Amino acid sequence: MADQPIPLITLTTDFGTRDAYVAAMKGVLLSLAPQARLVDITHEIRPQDVMEAAFVLREAVPYFPPGTIHLVVVDPGVGTARRAVALRHGAHWFVGPDNGLFTLVLGTERPDELVELNRPEFWRTPTPSQTFHGRDIFAPAAGHLAAGRSLQEIGTPLEQLTTLRWMEPSASNESIHGWVVHVDRFGNCITNVSRELFERYRAGRPFKCYVGSTPFTQVQPTYGAVAQGEALLLFGSSDFLEIAVNGGNAAELLGIRQGTPVHIIFEQKPSRS
Repeated sequence: MADQPIPLITLTTDFGTRDAYVAAMKGVLLSLAPQARLVDITHEIRPQDVMEAAFVLREAVPYFPPGTIHLVVVDPGVGTARRAVALRHGAHWFVGPDNGLFTLVLGTERPDELVELNRPEFWRTPTPSQTFHGRDIFAPAAGHLAAGRSLQEIGTPLEQLTTLRWMEPSASNESIHGWVVHVDRFGNCITNVSRELFERYRAGRPFKCYVGSTPFTQVQPTYGAVAQGEALLLFGSSDFLEIAVNGGNAAELLGIRQGTPVHIIFEQKPSRS
C-alpha cells in the first residue's frame, strides 16, 4: 500500500456496541497495524441480516479513498463449513465470511483477486473460537493487509465467491412492483425502485403508489416539501424511491417494515379515436 502510508480500515457488523465484540476486533487490528485509522460504518445491522449489511456497505464504499480495507462481520454461518475470504476489487479490499454478502456489493463484477483465509499462521490463534471468527480470523486478516502483506501471503487463491442476488422489482407499461429493502434509523423506508426505472416506465404519466397504509400520487423533492407530520414519497440520496414522514417515523406511522410490498400503478393514456 505504498500509495496510502496510513491504512484505512472500515468496520461493518451486527454486534451493536454494548458488548466487547467490536472493541476486541479493534484491539486485534491495532496490535497488527498500530498506524491504521479505523472507521465504523455501522454496528447496528439487524442480527444475521446479510442483505441489510450489503445494502449499507454498497451505499458507503464508493465514498472511501483507494486502498481502504473493508472488514465486514455479519456471519450467521460462523463455525460452519462456510469459507472465510479476503478479496480485492479495484482499489478496495474486503474481508469477511463467504456468505453471499460480497457478491451483493460487487453486483455482476468479479473480484480482481480472491483468497480463502485458511492459513492459521495469519489467524490470531491456530484454534480460533467457533463463535467469533471476527476476532480470530477476519480482524487479523485485515490487520495483516493494513501492515502491508498481500492477499497471496495470507490466503489461498479461490475461483469464485458464494453467490446471492438482489431481487429486482418487476416492471411493465402498467405498473412496477417492488418492496422496501431498508428502514433507516429515522424510519425512512427505502425501496428497490430506482429513479431511472420509475421514470422510464412512468413516461410522464400520473401514478398511484400503494405502500403501507397510505397511497401516494406525487414525488416530492425533499422532506420539507410537505407539512410537518405529513407522509411523502421522494427519491433519497441513494436515488431509490423512499417513503418518509416530515419530522416523523414513516415505518411506525404507516405500518411499513423491511419486505413490505410497493405497488406503483400508472394511469393509462387514453386511446386515440
